[in-house]
Amino acid sequence: MAQQQDDFLYALSSNNAWAGYKAHQNPAFFSRLASGQSPQILWLGCSDSRCPETTILGLQPGDVFVHRNIANIISPTDINTSAVIEYAVAILKVKHVVLCGHTTCGGAAAALSDSRVGGVLDTWLTPLKAIRQEHAEELDAIKDDAARAVRIAEFNVEAGVKVLLANFTVQEAIRDRGLEVHGCLFDIASGRIRDLGYGTKGGRGFGGDGSDDMVRGKYAQLVFRGGNASMAALQ
Repeated sequence: MAQQQDDFLYALSSNNAWAGYKAHQNPAFFSRLASGQSPQILWLGCSDSRCPETTILGLQPGDVFVHRNIANIISPTDINTSAVIEYAVAILKVKHVVLCGHTTCGGAAAALSDSRVGGVLDTWLTPLKAIRQEHAEELDAIKDDAARAVRIAEFNVEAGVKVLLANFTVQEAIRDRGLEVHGCLFDIASGRIRDLGYGTKGGRGFGGDGSDDMVRGKYAQLVFRGGNASMAALQ
């Protein structure tokens, strides 16, 4: 309990330092945030603590509208996910919807296991279990456990993108104003995002060949083309 309390107090102290630094760096930063939001990206990702979307994209508060859940499952009957999509697409009018899975996903590992997780998690992971059944032949042929987990994570993104593209609000925005939908995978071991080629335009080349094509991004950050997956390409 003491360690947990210490972690929380450290987080509060870190927040105070961050807020002070941001206010010093840009005195108008927080007043601008308080005036409203106009993000260009809706990020649908996993709740995993290693996948903080704003951080891995090299962006800032206000840039990304976010919904995360266990194993980044997109279910058409989940009112929480549906509400986020509708608000982001119909009200905020984001330009890009990004569904991003990741490597070493606990949900993927659980779906590949024959054991129960327990509680509501088994129910939540049912769509992933169904994906395992659907692609059993290919998945069973992969002998490396890590590679098999990556493959089912890719299948999960593909299935989620199909649900997104069948969503009426998304379809309407694609037709009327060119909304783009992207299916990606975040490699935790390298920090890079790979475009899986699912969505409205197929592969766009995020993540890629490790080249050092470096450009100056927003907020005086370095953004890498090609070698480092940057959503600057989406803006």
